[in-house]
Amino acid sequence: MDDLQCLAAQTISRVLAGRSLDAELAALWRSHAALAAQQRGAVQDMAYGTLRHLGMIDALIDRLLARPLTDDAVRPLLQVAIYQLGHTRAHAYTVVDHAVRATARLGAVRAKGLVNAVLRNYLRRRPELESAVRSNAVARYSYPQWWIDRLAAEQPEHWRSILEAGNTRPPLTLRVNRREISRDDYLARLLQADIPAAAVGRDGVIIEKPRPVTQLPGFAEGLVSVQDAGAQLAAQLLDVSDGMRVLDACAAPGGKTAHLLECATLDLTAADNDGERLQRVADNLARLKLKATLIKADAGDLRVWKNTAPFDCILADVPCTASGVVRRHPDIKWLRRPGDIAAMALQQSRILDVLLQLLGRGGKLLYATCSVFAAENGRQIEDFRARHPDARQLAMDVQLEGLNHSAGQLFPDAQHDGFFYALLEKA
Repeated sequence: MDDLQCLAAQTISRVLAGRSLDAELAALWRSHAALAAQQRGAVQDMAYGTLRHLGMIDALIDRLLARPLTDDAVRPLLQVAIYQLGHTRAHAYTVVDHAVRATARLGAVRAKGLVNAVLRNYLRRRPELESAVRSNAVARYSYPQWWIDRLAAEQPEHWRSILEAGNTRPPLTLRVNRREISRDDYLARLLQADIPAAAVGRDGVIIEKPRPVTQLPGFAEGLVSVQDAGAQLAAQLLDVSDGMRVLDACAAPGGKTAHLLECATLDLTAADNDGERLQRVADNLARLKLKATLIKADAGDLRVWKNTAPFDCILADVPCTASGVVRRHPDIKWLRRPGDIAAMALQQSRILDVLLQLLGRGGKLLYATCSVFAAENGRQIEDFRARHPDARQLAMDVQLEGLNHSAGQLFPDAQHDGFFYALLEKA
């Protein structure tokens, strides 16, 4: 286990230095190809869990240390070990023993005694220490203070539940490919395979006990895809029909693109400015036996769309802070900065202004984010409509628990992540 603790601690260190968790784990799997699936799962759990609860963990470490650490390798190892001791079923003695040995592996031999003392002290005093640090909001909620303050100001009735939901493990939600199988038939296949599941939304299925997708019946054959129930609302809201000319303007990794094509036979163009991520769109469509025109392009660059015929429908799933999906990407909490929200809002408004020009008269544009911040959501649409009187906002006719239809906001809960939707029509 000490090797795995080392890998998790090194991953945490790089993430807190500014790297994304997904990128770090992908690099780790490439450099340690011999790791078994169970070992990868253990490292991933340590990395994700530590980042989810980092505010509390750091507050505990600060209480336990008599003086600042002098070795940069030690704190990430303490963070991982305290996560294991506080949030997993790992045997306490084993966690401490392996952490002490991992200290030497990380080149901090002189800190072995310190690591041992800190972790044993935490075990002895855990209730007292955790009670003492909970008065601090960063420790209690495990988010940066600016994030807590902003959300409390914008969502005075919901901010606590939003923060708490972001620290839970996300559900494994599937979207049934209606071109290949009905949801009822797929639920029957799951029951036959002894995999408890429940229906959610129009095409969704939540697996009661998450597991690798390779263990799901029909995944490789394209019967289902992994997609959050909140994300599945996009295709329903656009309500496409056969023969429509459709643009998915920020398509990667392709979940919403595929869902649109599962709902109707379309002339669909999927664009994204990242070539690697666009390849993921191609791979997903191939597995699902679906076809679209893929182009590498910046949706907000009008020159890209010169001589392009108008679209009947446009999906603008724009880049955002991803503040509504932090339970799936806990590094986001610690990598985002307050100024990122305004920067994202500027990019979103640029994209919206261009896409409206590509929409045919009477056409629909669905604006979507996975954010819970107002500047990217409601305020963005208010500003857009003020700039473009010919854009009319339409009522949304879908049902999913937690969706505030008047605001277009979906807050994260046990069934889905946090999303925002606004459906617009070009007069």
